[in-house]
Amino acid sequence: MVFLRSPFAQDPVPILRHARVMLRPPSLNDFEEWAELRRASKSFLMPWEPQWSDAEYSKFNFRARIKNYQQQMRCDAGYPFFIFHHEDGHLLGAITASNVRRGVAQMCSVGYWIGQPFAQQGYMGDALAAVLGYAFGNLGLHRVEAACLPSNIASISLLRRSGFVQEGLAVKYLQIAGKWQDHLLFARLGR
Repeated sequence: MVFLRSPFAQDPVPILRHARVMLRPPSLNDFEEWAELRRASKSFLMPWEPQWSDAEYSKFNFRARIKNYQQQMRCDAGYPFFIFHHEDGHLLGAITASNVRRGVAQMCSVGYWIGQPFAQQGYMGDALAAVLGYAFGNLGLHRVEAACLPSNIASISLLRRSGFVQEGLAVKYLQIAGKWQDHLLFARLGR
């Protein structure tokens, strides 16, 4: 099967702006700030993410992560963004439109994380609005999906505020915090 680049994809991927945030694809220059924020937020993020080894924070692994991101964007398979405060430029977290499916589906999945110092301040809502605009506009997608743990009240609230509708429950959907866990499934449709 041949995978062609989407006519909706832009090269380079544009910088996105919404309210108080600016989003752009990650670069190697982001390593130090990313590693510092991830380490400082480790205990805050651990219940909601796959287990990370200490090696995940190495510059070598970050470089491999950036190469993977670049390949995903070239193949129209995913669009990762780091989230920055639009005024001071500090890294706040990340959001990714991944698993882009074309053809009759025209959809993607969205995933995100926010550093502990910036949680519950509305930044992720701003970032999600920017990514939804990009997904439904620039990429021409019809549907954006998201999944979260039933105990992640903050994420559930964010998705509902952003117009997502809960569609179901996936049993043992993803391995989070070292074990297979159920996830609530949400989706939002474009126009």
